Amino acid sequence: MLPLETRRPIGGIVLCGGKSTRMGHPKAWLPFGPELMLPRIVRILSEVAGPVVVVAARDQALPALPAGIDILRDLQDDCGPLAGLATGLSALAGRCTTAYVTGCDVPCLKPEFVRHVVESLGAAEIAMPCDNERSYPLAAAYQVSLTARVQALLKQGERRLLNLVQVCRCHKIDVADLRAIDPELQSLWNLNTPAEYTAALCAAGFAKSERAPGARARWVDEV
Repeated sequence: MLPLETRRPIGGIVLCGGKSTRMGHPKAWLPFGPELMLPRIVRILSEVAGPVVVVAARDQALPALPAGIDILRDLQDDCGPLAGLATGLSALAGRCTTAYVTGCDVPCLKPEFVRHVVESLGAAEIAMPCDNERSYPLAAAYQVSLTARVQALLKQGERRLLNLVQVCRCHKIDVADLRAIDPELQSLWNLNTPAEYTAALCAAGFAKSERAPGARARWVDEV
C-alpha cells in the first residue's frame, strides 16, 4: 500500500441508470438492513473517496442522498454504462485524478477493497479485477483524464465499458490477490436477481423482512 502522503486523490462514481429488468424492482430503492441500496453504496464509497457523484437516468427517481453528493443525469436514454462513465468523469475533471466506478447494486462493498484497487493503478489508465472467466469494469479505477477517449468511443456508437478497456493501458488485478482484502470477494457481488438479493441480505446478517425508512414498496417481503 502506498504511504498516505503519496496516495492519489480518489473520486467516486456510482452508476444507477440501469432498468433492473431481472430484479423486477429499482435496485436503488431496495432495502438493505437499515438503509436503502443507493444511499448505502454512497456511504461506503464516501469513506474512502470524495467527491462522489451519482449518475442516473434522465427521469429516474432516487432516494434521498447526503448533502454534497452530486446527482448527474444521462444526456440520452439507453446509452449504456460507457455514457454514464463519461458523465461521471467529466464532472470529476479538475477535482481528482482517479475515480473508483461502481454500480448501485454492490451492498457488501468494502472501503479497503476500493482503496486497494485504486492504489493498484500505478502507471496504468485503468485498474480492474479479473479472473479466468470474467472482468469487472464496474469495480475498477479509472484515470479521470480518460474523459475525451470515452467520449470519442461514444461518438463511434460504443456503449460497453470493456470497449474502453481494450484501447487503454489496463492493469488486470487477479481476484485471488484481492482475497487478502476481501476473503469472500463480497465487493464483487453485484445483485441482478431476487435470489442474489436474498443471498446478500443473509450474508450481511439481515432478514429480508427488514425494511429501511423510505422503502417504496412491499416487494422485498415477497422475494
